[in-house]
Amino acid sequence: MLTLSMEIEKHIKKLVNPLKDEDALLESLKIKLTKKELKLLKAWAEGTDINEVQTQLNLDEERYGELSAKLIKKLNQEKIKQAICI
Repeated sequence: MLTLSMEIEKHIKKLVNPLKDEDALLESLKIKLTKKELKLLKAWAEGTDINEVQTQLNLDEERYGELSAKLIKKLNQEKIKQAICI
């Protein structure tokens, strides 16, 4: 099973410092991301099927795409990188 850290590392282009441990990482992400973004990230980390994720989060394909793009963009912002790294 993938961890949150592994999932985040897949989406961040340039990570200078190591990520915090899972619990601290989750706390930082709760502050920086919306509930839906966090649920989406967790679903990716758990390898949940896309259709299932769309159903759980009540998203159509277009909204799912928008949310995914927004989440990845957020993860690459310097402020968020600083918050989730040691």
